[in-house]
Amino acid sequence: MTLRAVLKGWVDHYLSDEEAVILLVMLVLGFAVVIFLGRMLAPFLTALVIAFLLQGAVSWLERRRVPHFLAVTLVFLGFVGLLLAMAFILMPLIWNQLVTLVQETPRMFASGQRLLDDLQELYPQLITPDQIQNWIAAAGREMTQFGQRALSLSLASLGNVLALIIYLVLVPILVFFLLKDRERLSGFILSLLPRKRTLMTRIWHEMDSQIANYVRGKFIEIMIVGIVAFLTFAFFGLPYAALLAVLVGFSVLVPYIGAAVATLPVAAVAGFHFGMSDEFLYVLVAYGIIQALDGNVLVPVLFSEAVNLHPVSIIVAVLFFGGIWGFWGIFFAIPLATLLKALVYAWPRGVTRHRQGEGSDAAAEE
Repeated sequence: MTLRAVLKGWVDHYLSDEEAVILLVMLVLGFAVVIFLGRMLAPFLTALVIAFLLQGAVSWLERRRVPHFLAVTLVFLGFVGLLLAMAFILMPLIWNQLVTLVQETPRMFASGQRLLDDLQELYPQLITPDQIQNWIAAAGREMTQFGQRALSLSLASLGNVLALIIYLVLVPILVFFLLKDRERLSGFILSLLPRKRTLMTRIWHEMDSQIANYVRGKFIEIMIVGIVAFLTFAFFGLPYAALLAVLVGFSVLVPYIGAAVATLPVAAVAGFHFGMSDEFLYVLVAYGIIQALDGNVLVPVLFSEAVNLHPVSIIVAVLFFGGIWGFWGIFFAIPLATLLKALVYAWPRGVTRHRQGEGSDAAAEE
């Protein structure tokens, strides 16, 4: 069989339906716009995600006979209030703790060096002085590079203050109008699509509830895990509790990897502050309980529809989409992987079912 015949058979099997071709073109154009124009359209894309998150609250109020405009106004005011609280309460607290952590880094570095010396005295056959010197030199290089990156980031941020202010003003405005005029905007987009969109409608209905459930559930999970972690760390008197709580909260974005990565700074700060004492053990046990409750209680409650993806697929999706779109790529890695899986499974069978449906309708008419 020639290559031409193979390609022709593939096209006949997957792209023989007009709707499938249109859907493929739309997907390619959508990914191209986000990849090449994502930085330019970042405020709009961010507002679109936030509006998607808030739409559930608007719909909940509307189901209780609250007028649409009033529901949008109430939800929007709640969003702005949360944004202001983060800007004036949470962010300064995190920033102060981050500055303190940077100032305390030399002392923590010296404590780590003393700990390594003690380990070398206890286990001279396992840890040699040369290994300790190599570890100290590597840690020093990492600290120098971290400082240089932080300095370059600060200098670069100084020139973008005006852009940041515009961004913070523009995004809430876009969120309000996306919520207020959702029906009008949706109708305009649907008017651009072909009338025959059985495959698109089926895939959208399969993904809409799952993506909405995942995104809103993940946002709630971040808030709950972060708040519980902050209260736990503050109860034990752990320094940088807010900074570590934010890190633990966002660690739930990356399954399997996030919890393991967040464990390192929590254990490091607890070790430097408490030493190898009972308090250090209590902090680690409490952190382990938080992770266990998150995985075994909170996740099943929040996510009514389980995402049936293999762990390898999840990790590859996080690496791929995170490398392309950064934070939002990591946030939407699992929904995007689920969308691709739904497309792969629904595409051939969708075209086949569509044809079978047309044949059964024709037979019924005869």
